[in-house]
Amino acid sequence: MTRFAELVLRHRRVVSALWIVLFLAGAATAGQLSNRLTLDFSLPGQPGYQTEQQLLGTFGQIANNSLVAVVTVPPGETVAGDRAKVGAMFDTVRRQVPQVRVVDYASTGGDPRLVTKDGRSTFGLVFIPQPQGFGPGVQDKVEPALRQAATSAGFTAGLTGEDPLAEGSSGADSGGPSILSETLLGGLGALAVLAFVFASFLALVPLIIAMVSILTTFLIVLGLTTITDVSFVVEFLIALVGLGVAIDYSLLLVNRWREERAHGADNHTAVVTAMRTAGHAVLASGVTVAISLVALVVVPVPLLRSMGLGGMLIPLVSVAVVLTLLPVLLIGIGRRMDWPRVRHEAVAARGWTAWARAIVRFRWAAVAIALTLLGLLISPVFGLAIGQANSASLASSGPAYDSLRTLRDGGVGTGVLTPIEVVTRGDGAAAAATAARVDGVLTAVVGGSKNGLTVVEVIPTDETVDSSSIKVVDRVHDALAGTPGFVGIAGAGATVKDYFRAVYHNFPYVLGLIAVITYILLVRTFRSLLLPLKAVALNLISVSAVFGAVVFFWQEGHGSNAIFGISGTGAIAFWLPVLIFAFLFGLSMDYEVFILARMREEYDATGSTSVAVVAGLGRTGRLVTSAALILFFAFAALASAPGTDIKLFATALGVGILIDATLVRALLVPALVSVLGRWNWWLPAGVARVLRVEPSPLAPKQSALPAMPPTPPAAEERVPVPVD
Repeated sequence: MTRFAELVLRHRRVVSALWIVLFLAGAATAGQLSNRLTLDFSLPGQPGYQTEQQLLGTFGQIANNSLVAVVTVPPGETVAGDRAKVGAMFDTVRRQVPQVRVVDYASTGGDPRLVTKDGRSTFGLVFIPQPQGFGPGVQDKVEPALRQAATSAGFTAGLTGEDPLAEGSSGADSGGPSILSETLLGGLGALAVLAFVFASFLALVPLIIAMVSILTTFLIVLGLTTITDVSFVVEFLIALVGLGVAIDYSLLLVNRWREERAHGADNHTAVVTAMRTAGHAVLASGVTVAISLVALVVVPVPLLRSMGLGGMLIPLVSVAVVLTLLPVLLIGIGRRMDWPRVRHEAVAARGWTAWARAIVRFRWAAVAIALTLLGLLISPVFGLAIGQANSASLASSGPAYDSLRTLRDGGVGTGVLTPIEVVTRGDGAAAAATAARVDGVLTAVVGGSKNGLTVVEVIPTDETVDSSSIKVVDRVHDALAGTPGFVGIAGAGATVKDYFRAVYHNFPYVLGLIAVITYILLVRTFRSLLLPLKAVALNLISVSAVFGAVVFFWQEGHGSNAIFGISGTGAIAFWLPVLIFAFLFGLSMDYEVFILARMREEYDATGSTSVAVVAGLGRTGRLVTSAALILFFAFAALASAPGTDIKLFATALGVGILIDATLVRALLVPALVSVLGRWNWWLPAGVARVLRVEPSPLAPKQSALPAMPPTPPAAEERVPVPVD
């Protein structure tokens, strides 16, 4: 790192020019990225997806994009009595929106189970083409056509479904998420924290680094879109996670530079020393985050793979900018930006030093308290259900909600939102009759035939959205698997099953591989066998606590309605747990590296574990909590985006960062290091030779009483800051 720092400083004009070019190119092309991103939710090779593709190729629509049209006849009339008028109304919709396929009361021969128990309301399933992006689509044509046809017939009508419900209680189309407003909101929160940490104009420097990192990553991802599909979620991840990560890394390096200058070093020496120490920790942290996201790259799901690829670029680009452009800025304008010098870094923070001394003194109590609190947070995780949000969490008011309530009040369950589509050859009548007799099925009707294929619409009693409710999909499959002409099953429930097979069956092996690679990297970083093992274990505990909090808050609804106006989801969207794990595992390891790298440095200088804990936490405590707050503000901004799944993802990461920075890194980590004593720092010579690092022999056993570091000098005794 010393040689690299000297190389960067010797060629600082070239480095500056390179990043200016990338920044300007990223700024000029950033607006093009949104149009190149996809809404790809494909699952290649999975049976439900393959059946879905056959449906899409034959009929042009799929169940995952279905809408439910609800029609109510005037008082004193019945749907059965107005069958011809109801059928004509749906025929009008077919003519005005020819891209859709409609299955309704009249087209099914008057199936009475498509009518509410009072006889006045009926529903039709409207299947629309797969959307290609945000903004107006076929759905926006269906609703006015339905209402116009219903009004002409003297009926009232409304449209419901998962998408209309998810668009909010107002029923208005959001037109897609806004990335700029969330990024500005996160940036303002970060600036407030940086102003507190530095108390000088240096607070602007990490924001400059973040802007360069984000726009450069956008530029790289724009290039990736020419060779592979990239999910629209990646844009959010780059802007907001990138904002937090780049600022966090900058915060560590700038603070160490200030510390060295406060100790009397000249500017050049301070930059090089900061690179050798904090820069090394930044490099290890960035690589660790990138490794954790490899799990998403190797998962055979394009949505998660593109998130992993885009997410992996975030720390790598941030590290590159921090380790090249930031030293150049510090050597050039750093001294002038460090004004006014309200806060000095000559000694460790007195509050954090006192906290660390208390942890060393009462280390067993600290371990017990931290593990108890984490255990309470983890306990709800055993009720985790994976699937997708239920209809109750999507909306509690609005036209879509009112239409669904009309059906529920009339004895029709929420299964109309997630029809099971059975593809068969032949007329489909036998398959429909068999499926209708399956336990948990409301009715089954033939939905259309084309090119030798017939689709049977099986409507379950309850929506198939999670690991328990999709059992009806298995029962329908088992009932039809041996019948002549059976091709396969598609729909929301089949998609959930596909994700389980594609992601969760093999993910434990991927998780094990990531843990091993991370462990080896951290052994080399900390020059210890025990510290990396503890770091990986605590990360898994920390992530488990986050999932417990997610289950309690979102799945069970304890607080989600009060804060976001969203009822308990009943399940966590199938693509979220693996994504949350990958990001949290890496981001949490950042703080572990920041703290333990400084403790290792202090131990090498003093040979005392107690001194290392007190000095290390005293120097990094404020930084870690400030960095956590910055990331928290970024995720809080992301939580303001539309969509329950994005809100859940953002709050999970935000709460996870706070849990990790407080309970785990500020309490449990220093307490465990203090308990484990000399074993923390042991690295045998043989392992050190393999990893090409300096060995760390096991120190002789010391007295049971820990050697406590001296109390930091008072403010008036601090080393004066040099005047350049």
